[in-house]
Amino acid sequence: MIRPMSHDLVIKSGQVVTPDGTAVADLAVTGGKIAAIGDGLYGAQEVDATGLIVLPGGIDPHCHIEQKSGMGQWNADTFETATRSAALGGTTTVISFAAQHKGQRLKDVVADYTTRAQRGAAIDHAFHIIISDTTVPDFETDLAQLIAAGHRSLKLFTTYNIKLGDADILHVMTLARQHGALVCVHAENDALIQHAKAKLLTEGKTRPEHHAASHPRAAEIEAVARLCQFAEYLDQPVMLFHISTAEAAETIRKAKARGARIWAETCPHYLLMTEDVLTQDGLDGAKWMCSPPQRTSEDQDALWQALSDGTLDLISSDHAPYRFDETGKLAAGPDARFDQIANGLPGLETRLPLIFDALVTKGRGSLQDLARLTATAPAEIYGLPDKGRLAAGYDADITLWDPHRSYAYGANDLHDNVGYNPWAGHSITGWPIRTYLRGQLIADNGQFLGTPGAGRRIDRPTAGPNT
Repeated sequence: MIRPMSHDLVIKSGQVVTPDGTAVADLAVTGGKIAAIGDGLYGAQEVDATGLIVLPGGIDPHCHIEQKSGMGQWNADTFETATRSAALGGTTTVISFAAQHKGQRLKDVVADYTTRAQRGAAIDHAFHIIISDTTVPDFETDLAQLIAAGHRSLKLFTTYNIKLGDADILHVMTLARQHGALVCVHAENDALIQHAKAKLLTEGKTRPEHHAASHPRAAEIEAVARLCQFAEYLDQPVMLFHISTAEAAETIRKAKARGARIWAETCPHYLLMTEDVLTQDGLDGAKWMCSPPQRTSEDQDALWQALSDGTLDLISSDHAPYRFDETGKLAAGPDARFDQIANGLPGLETRLPLIFDALVTKGRGSLQDLARLTATAPAEIYGLPDKGRLAAGYDADITLWDPHRSYAYGANDLHDNVGYNPWAGHSITGWPIRTYLRGQLIADNGQFLGTPGAGRRIDRPTAGPNT
């Protein structure tokens, strides 16, 4: 009897999740690519996945890694520590930021971040280019060349000390349309934030729990509406980051119904936390400070509905890691005011388990929804070739999940460099037990097996299907 063609690896008898459906099948890998999905496949290495769920490796398209903030503070994570953490959480691709600061040429910024990622990244990666200064030499030339070289997404801020004014935003959006790039925006109205912050400080309200009131929901609502109008006016695709309010989601829903080329995301901390988490003893609430802040349970319901009906397109982590010490959150000292505390919380390792539990285990959606929101949609929107789905010809980025394994997060059980887990005490069911990057096993039952520097930068010939 002639044995059928043998592949490099066959994952046998798992519940394979594809955009077309979910079925028990074998999945074969050859040369780092998915070669076939079917029955009776053979491989030089075979893994029994009976009772396990086979999902595409997660794509986290919003991560701050080895990056200096606008306040001048470095993230806690390097590319090595961040991508190690990501792999153990089932993520095989990240899009982080190449952040321009005042006076820096864009080509120098991207070259710097590329070098850092090549040195440390254990998984595949791409960059969003943060633009904060359009007056630097050769700005338009550099931008055009970087977009042509496959850096197909830009990020702008409407607040903080790296914000752009409306005229510059429209200018960058026009250039993006000309050269074929997606524009991503942190959309909050800076004047409203400054007004709210000044009032709180005058009243002596300086603790972490007052951070939520310093970013009034009106700031997000106004800026989201403005960016939707800009996108419609220029017919330029825009991704709105970390949506936190019901009103902003409704604005996006209406803009999409009008035909605006708008995409939008939210994050686990908006879906599963409320602003009450900021009220802790001492300055402990600083661990959960992020911008926009967590909102209300009513907003959570609205965000889940927006994910269900397609108003929101994906779930990212907005991984923004700062240690809870003098190198990070407490850089201004043990009595720091809320406006002196770095914003952000770690999320690369927890995003997928949290959403598996909240979406699949708790019955809010299907396994296909999970794959779409955390892998397929990010790949399609950001133009990541051969990523984001289990299908022949795609990269063999694969995770095996035990849908019945439960886990209670501890105080410091993550594999990043942050030193605390913002989800401590939160119990979930559904756990990634193996992670493969292009067919290579990089995480196995909590053990990291990857290699720093082995991740590849992803060249994006286009920024998704609609640019």
